[in-house]
Amino acid sequence: MEAKLKKELGTSMLKPTGYSGGGCISQGQSYDTDTGRVFVKINHKSQAKLMFDGEKASLDAILNTETVKVPKPVKVIELDTGGCVFVMEHLDMTGLSRHSTHLGEQLADLHLHNKRQLDKQNKEQQTLGKGARQSEVHPVEQFGFSGPTCCGYLPQENEWQDDWVTFYSRQRLQHQLNMVEKTYGDREARELWAQLQLKIPELFAGMEITPALLHGDLWGGNVSECAEGPVIFDPASFYGHSEYELGIAGMFGGFSNSFYSAYHDKIPEAPGFAKRNQLYQLFHYLNHWNHFGGGYRGSSLRIMKNLVK
Repeated sequence: MEAKLKKELGTSMLKPTGYSGGGCISQGQSYDTDTGRVFVKINHKSQAKLMFDGEKASLDAILNTETVKVPKPVKVIELDTGGCVFVMEHLDMTGLSRHSTHLGEQLADLHLHNKRQLDKQNKEQQTLGKGARQSEVHPVEQFGFSGPTCCGYLPQENEWQDDWVTFYSRQRLQHQLNMVEKTYGDREARELWAQLQLKIPELFAGMEITPALLHGDLWGGNVSECAEGPVIFDPASFYGHSEYELGIAGMFGGFSNSFYSAYHDKIPEAPGFAKRNQLYQLFHYLNHWNHFGGGYRGSSLRIMKNLVK
């Protein structure tokens, strides 16, 4: 692997450092190269390239907003022995603490970035007739992403949709429940979903949702800080409802009150937020059920029962 990395990165030096890490999905190791230190994620699953290509596209998209710091992606490299590596910038990171407020502000800026681009485009279109020059603004007007991204190792269905409720119901919840059905044939899940599908539109009554670029998997293990401020990593991005991001954020802890206060100062909670937050957590409980087994069945069914009451 190291010979392949040297060749692909065009470096004569590739020296492992003391930094290593990993989670449930991939392992990682930092190396010193001719041009500086990089972090290399390694995964030997057959779908590793799909997963890393999606992660690279996600990091590129977040990086382009210039709102919140992410590791700069370098290259996805297929290994001759199977599997894949993903090379990115190495960052010296520690647990999120003193930069919690900054993360709340910057995450809100990430979520508002596309809306601000749309507003800018609309303003320009109104003044074009007055001789104004059009800037290179390319806002997104649909929900989805340019390619598949993986939340964990399971690919997400990111085909573009005009309507958020349709996108979330079909391409997030239905997709997960189809996998549950295929693996477990769970009758209670099937019956609850038949009822819940009819209720979902009510939770969005009167709302106008602008596509927001999301990190997509923002639990406490995917946030950190370095000397300059907060860092987010391991994204599974797509354009969706900004509230979706706060679903998994609230499930496993790791975010302080100052984070939420700073976020909601820029994006206030809309009426009905609490119920929609449960609906967004449902995706992650189902995704965990499909990744890790029946230990997450109870939480998934409990949320569905609460929402169909």
